Amino acid sequence: MKRRGLVKFNDLKKHYAGIGRQAGLAAGKVLLSGSYILGEQVKGFEKEFAEYCGTRFGTGVASGTEAICLALKACGVGPGDEVITVANAGVPPVVAIEMAGGKPVFADVDQGTCLMDASKLGRKISRRTKAILPVHLYGRCADMRGIMGIARRKGLRVVEDACQAHGAIYKGRKAGAIGDAGCFSFYPTKNLGCCGDGGMVTTSDGSIDRKVRMLRDYGQSARYVHEFRGINSRLDELQAAILRVKLKRLDSWNRKRAELAKAYGSMLESGYVRKPEAAHKGSHVYHLYVVTCAHRDMLRGYLRMNGIETLVHYPVPVYMQKAYSDLKRGNRCPAAEKLCGSVLSLPLYPEMEAGDIERVCRAINRFRP
Repeated sequence: MKRRGLVKFNDLKKHYAGIGRQAGLAAGKVLLSGSYILGEQVKGFEKEFAEYCGTRFGTGVASGTEAICLALKACGVGPGDEVITVANAGVPPVVAIEMAGGKPVFADVDQGTCLMDASKLGRKISRRTKAILPVHLYGRCADMRGIMGIARRKGLRVVEDACQAHGAIYKGRKAGAIGDAGCFSFYPTKNLGCCGDGGMVTTSDGSIDRKVRMLRDYGQSARYVHEFRGINSRLDELQAAILRVKLKRLDSWNRKRAELAKAYGSMLESGYVRKPEAAHKGSHVYHLYVVTCAHRDMLRGYLRMNGIETLVHYPVPVYMQKAYSDLKRGNRCPAAEKLCGSVLSLPLYPEMEAGDIERVCRAINRFRP
């Protein structure tokens, strides 16, 4: 009997095979140009991605984490300022807050959406609160209407962590164009990923954009004229050139992700698994297809034995990590804790075959704890 192959969680080789020639030509053009830092490719991609998101400005930086840090700084966050975010999205948002000099405060999430619960946000606001950092986790936008309403009443800035939500829509507006600024990662596995690290800050506020542009380049307004204490965080020309090639395909890739997610939804019948909720006020771009299961670790082991790769995003609330245990006091989030113990990410990427989706679903439907 022929052994069935592994159902991979993702397959970047297959992904890049589809754009290899165009990406190679774009990279070769950069190499021949002799211009590798903040040149025409970065400028072109900044303009194109900002237009795609529906913002006036886009500034390329070195990573999604630094995009959040610089956006917070540009919004006035500094030492002692509190920034409210969520605890079930891994450590990068918290790292960014602390890089900006701020103090992370955690608001709990909605059990159904896994996103920041606006109804629980007000109790976390103090006189030291400067900004709110909602995370558009897994490819779906948080409740931005509720979050923005609270922020405007309280005079707070809102910086969107859209690192998993390239192209997601909320009430007719794209992720990254709703708050004061939006932040994106172009890590290779993202819906729009490069061949290394990269990030972007989007905004329609000229003051925020000007500050981010200076902060990413040592705080310079002109060469050797430093208005702020900045850092070196620049998207390079090679990555920008590849991203320009891929941006043209982003919507079609997102549509394919949605088709595969729909297939999961129609074939998953297990009573032990809860499927992700659809986005009722916009679109979900399914950076990840995340189910919840009370027997998550048993299910994951069962799928592994059946040749199916899965991942857990994210298994531990940030304040329960050893490095961030000092943030635990007053920051417990019961819904986030429960989700961290039950979420499981199933394989999903644009080049995935429908037969693999069927195989994953058959295995899950057979599972018994």
